Amino acid sequence: VQLVESGGGSVQAGGSLRLSCAVSEYGYRNKCVGWLRQAPGKEREAVAAIERADGTTRYADSVKGRFTVSQDNAKDILYLHMRNLKPEDTAMYYCAAAPRSTVSPWSYVVSYDYWGKGTQVTVS
Repeated sequence: VQLVESGGGSVQAGGSLRLSCAVSEYGYRNKCVGWLRQAPGKEREAVAAIERADGTTRYADSVKGRFTVSQDNAKDILYLHMRNLKPEDTAMYYCAAAPRSTVSPWSYVVSYDYWGKGTQVTVS
């Protein structure tokens, strides 16, 4: 499984960004793909996830109502639409896949076996 993020950048508070994650699963469909972030000096946290089979979405309380995760199954690309960005959203954002064998919840970092290299989001 390979994941490649893009779309990060710098934006002013209140602005919007869209992150993309190109997923290559080579015929294997993972359980879900999540967006996780890590700010300097803080632990990595899951902010959103989408079930690959049926598109069910899940969000952390800190981003609910501001972030939207979606997937284009035809192109195997996942998106994280972020609006009303706040300085506390500044972090490295990672796209990660949880295999079907995962038993822990989407919000647990340990659920994810496959990771992209990340894309930086800076909100000032």
